[in-house]
Amino acid sequence: MQSFRLLVLALCISSWSFAQEKTYSFTLQEAINFALENNYSAINADRDVLDAKKQKWETIATGLPQITGAVSYQNQLIQQVVQLPGEIAGGEPGTFVEVVFGQPQQINAAATLRQQLFDGSYIVGVQATKAFLSYSANNKEKTEQEVRKAVVEAYGNVLLSQESALILRKNKETLEKTLFETTKIYENGLGDEESVEQLQITLSSIENQLKNAMRLEEITRQMLNLVMGIDLDAPTKLKEDLDNLTEAQIDFNLLESELKIENNVDYKLVTNLNEQRYFEWKLAKSRALPTLNAFASYGGLSFGEEFSFFDSGQQWFEFSAIGVDLSIPIFSSGKRSASTARAKIALEKAKTQLTEAEQQIRLQLQTAKSNYTLAIEQYETSKSNLNLAERIENKNQIKYAEGLASSFELRQAQTQLYDAQQGYLQSMVEVINKKTALETILNNKS
Repeated sequence: MQSFRLLVLALCISSWSFAQEKTYSFTLQEAINFALENNYSAINADRDVLDAKKQKWETIATGLPQITGAVSYQNQLIQQVVQLPGEIAGGEPGTFVEVVFGQPQQINAAATLRQQLFDGSYIVGVQATKAFLSYSANNKEKTEQEVRKAVVEAYGNVLLSQESALILRKNKETLEKTLFETTKIYENGLGDEESVEQLQITLSSIENQLKNAMRLEEITRQMLNLVMGIDLDAPTKLKEDLDNLTEAQIDFNLLESELKIENNVDYKLVTNLNEQRYFEWKLAKSRALPTLNAFASYGGLSFGEEFSFFDSGQQWFEFSAIGVDLSIPIFSSGKRSASTARAKIALEKAKTQLTEAEQQIRLQLQTAKSNYTLAIEQYETSKSNLNLAERIENKNQIKYAEGLASSFELRQAQTQLYDAQQGYLQSMVEVINKKTALETILNNKS
């Protein structure tokens, strides 16, 4: 029996360990889709939409029938005494009789129904709920765009750090081999010490860069996990490489896309602001209108010398009433008109902001297209430059081995190659990021 328990415990620990070591694997699109469901901001954006729906019903419900109940209980420890003229009890004129009215204990239970018949602010509030829901939906869309951009950037940075580390390792291996051969030549008296020292300097620099790239690889992976809503230390693998992903992100047709301003999320949000200011103006105007409410109440009273209100046979006295409340704003010393005027000014400012936003978005589109075009051009140039730098470095390696090039010339060729390698990697990330920026502005719906 004890062995069986240990076996079950071992299986549970094994299962728990397996769950803890779950490895995630994503393409870029899979990472985006995962983040849209699990990113912390995206989750809260969904909650904001749900909150807006609840707030809409909360607003509507204020104009629907409201029923409240109330129960009050009193126990008059010392009852109030009232003096009445003595003649009432057959006494002499000028005398008084002390009388206590009622019984010491009293309970009052009542229910009241209230119904709003007319309230201008309520009508405006119900109309504004649609605009508020629209704002919540657009804000959610804005959050999703930001999450998408963050995932694309983080995904690209992970690939960049991986490719950088891979290239630096290859460079390090090549340098170590060259340094070893140069050292042997120097030790045999056929070379100079400066050549060894030049290579040592270059190797030290590459080693430092490699260490940094390895650290960045872990940090960028954690940043990607954070954006996707995964535990920082969870193992995450990327299915795509930087070269193929970059080629897939080159889309010249995107540069010909027309802007549909109504699809742009920032434009939607500024439109929501205009709607909000419009309803605030209507609300300010509605405060000059009367309000009318109806009510109906029903309840009962009971009295006693002792607390016996729940005993059978206890006598209760019913009461009921119906009525209406009418409130008419008459004079506010200009307060309402000033409030309405301020709301109108805010509306006009919002209209101006809408016009400005449209112009800014059109400018952003042109800038984004230009940046995307430049990124593609730089990518093609960087690829060509890398090929040239590789050939130059290879030629200098051969010349150096044959004694036709100095260590200084070799170092220059190597430095040029390393710069071209990093420039090529960075240009690929730029293509990916600039395309995402352009797509965010266009936000075209298929």
